[in-house]
Amino acid sequence: MGAKTIISGSKTESERVQRQVKLPFMKSLEISLKSIKVRFFRSLITTLSLVLAVSFLSFIGVSNDVANGMLDTQEPELRRTLIRSGYDLEPGDTSAGSSPKQRWLVILSLLVCVVGIVNAQLMAVTERFREIGTMKCLGALDRFILRLFFLEAGMQGLAGASIGAILGAVFSLLSGWVRFGTVAITAISWNNVIISIAIATGVGCLLSLLGVFYPALVAARMQPVEAMRVEQ
Repeated sequence: MGAKTIISGSKTESERVQRQVKLPFMKSLEISLKSIKVRFFRSLITTLSLVLAVSFLSFIGVSNDVANGMLDTQEPELRRTLIRSGYDLEPGDTSAGSSPKQRWLVILSLLVCVVGIVNAQLMAVTERFREIGTMKCLGALDRFILRLFFLEAGMQGLAGASIGAILGAVFSLLSGWVRFGTVAITAISWNNVIISIAIATGVGCLLSLLGVFYPALVAARMQPVEAMRVEQ
């Protein structure tokens, strides 16, 4: 009977501790926003690298949408104009795609972006040793630390990817208008443009989350005592 009472008491205490260290999602969001504000310029640099990579991806996608819109008109002169502009079109092709060179450039730019995000987040973890150690000493669980880093990366990723995708689409449309005239705007399928922007935004958000995954694990597995010993 005494043993059961002790076990029951320990379970109740454990449940009470679990309830104490679990913070609401909105509180985690508030902490993440404050962390971004405190490190605004570093967050801005990380976001700008994502903007550049995503804008390039969006530029390529919308440029193909412009070319496909012109091909859909089935006018031979527009087809010849696209070929003179560098599009590799065979006689039976009904759509234009990215060249192997463009695909490699996009892949490399995205890889460089991920490496930059990982590096920036690892530096952020180093700067926040005491902050993370304090939170863990106060009872923060590993998943709470992970949540904070993923929320910060998600907000930065969504903002940077959205801005980059829209900028890339705008520059692509302007480039098409300068090169091909108003037909590049009038013949394009705007549904395809929206899809290209959405894809670029999704890829940017995914890259941001992938880039923060390893630094978040490092932060979550950090021992509180070791973190508190680090001299800033």
